[in-house]
Amino acid sequence: MENNVQKQIDLIKRGSVEVISEDLLKLKLEKALRHNTPLRIKAGFDPTMPDLHLGHTVLLYKLKQFQELGHKVYFLIGDFTGMIGDPSGVSETRRSLTREEVLNNAATYERQVFKILDPSRTEVVFNSQWMSKITGEELIRLCAKYTVARMLEREDFKKRYTAGQSIGIHEFLYPLVQGYDSVMLNADVEVGGTDQRFNLLVGRDLQKEYGQEPQVVVAMPLLEGLDGIKKMSKSQKNYVGIEDPPNEIFGKIMSIDDQLMIRYYELLTSRNLDEIKSLHPMEAKKRLAEEIIERYYNRDAAIMAREEFERVFSYRKSLPSDIPAYTIEGEKRWLPHVLTISGITKSNSEAIRLIREKAVEIDGLKASDSDMELQAGREQIIKIGKRRFIKIFS
Repeated sequence: MENNVQKQIDLIKRGSVEVISEDLLKLKLEKALRHNTPLRIKAGFDPTMPDLHLGHTVLLYKLKQFQELGHKVYFLIGDFTGMIGDPSGVSETRRSLTREEVLNNAATYERQVFKILDPSRTEVVFNSQWMSKITGEELIRLCAKYTVARMLEREDFKKRYTAGQSIGIHEFLYPLVQGYDSVMLNADVEVGGTDQRFNLLVGRDLQKEYGQEPQVVVAMPLLEGLDGIKKMSKSQKNYVGIEDPPNEIFGKIMSIDDQLMIRYYELLTSRNLDEIKSLHPMEAKKRLAEEIIERYYNRDAAIMAREEFERVFSYRKSLPSDIPAYTIEGEKRWLPHVLTISGITKSNSEAIRLIREKAVEIDGLKASDSDMELQAGREQIIKIGKRRFIKIFS
């Protein structure tokens, strides 16, 4: 275990928005060193969607840093809270998930997190382990430890209450259960996004109520998506999934602006930022894309993705600047269909014929499979014959 407490604190604070409180963190670290006992680090994830993206990995990477300092991570899958629906930052009641949906999504989380976390220093826990056994009396006693007035201090609840929008009683249970998870795990530190600040502090309050030392809260920023404005989210289609194909990850990273690229370096890597700022932005983004692909795939995949991007980039430099562009909505990315709806061909059968005659190219490569679908989240140049081009966003 790293024995320089200040170095640990500096690493833990890197990229964080707030640590509550740094003094308590120092005391916990000193105690851990004296007794050679790792801190218990908690982070909760509700399996509301099946795939993790880079926004989720901001927390996972911070957890990995704790592991590298010798501490133990409790990766809590909120299979119970996932059925409530996290009300943080939303303006209306979320749809509750079924037990089957939650468990299916949870299974993908377990597979994906070990692309980052060290399994030997990670314990995966489910909050249904204790919440499904809690009695009605115990739940009432838990609810009695917080007031409605305190709940309405939470910004999203306050806005909805003031606007006369409905708030389900079950939504008040969410922060209580999340806080109770900290009690059950006797967490020393909880890592969470800034949108979880209220819930994280509830955990501290409940630990005091149950006679425990309160946890330290490490609040991490919400990673902006590829648009650089809204937080990364599958619903906003501005995300980079950690199981996206390598070429897709590379292209998405290369599409971000220079300032966002620096932020991604800060939150997703341990690279020296002064060194990164000294590079040409194009090269810095290529290295970032390579590092992310290598982390979730391997070095060979990263090299091949870079080579493919550079091939396509070089190819596009020689193309006309006035290529008509089309956006493909939804899931209909079947190549013959795309050629037809963009007006290049009169019918799917004509498109299929041209593809089989090898008269269609995608980013400089012949398309020979009439069953192929264009990749989602990418810009691609399609050439038909010798001089016809279209640019497709899908």
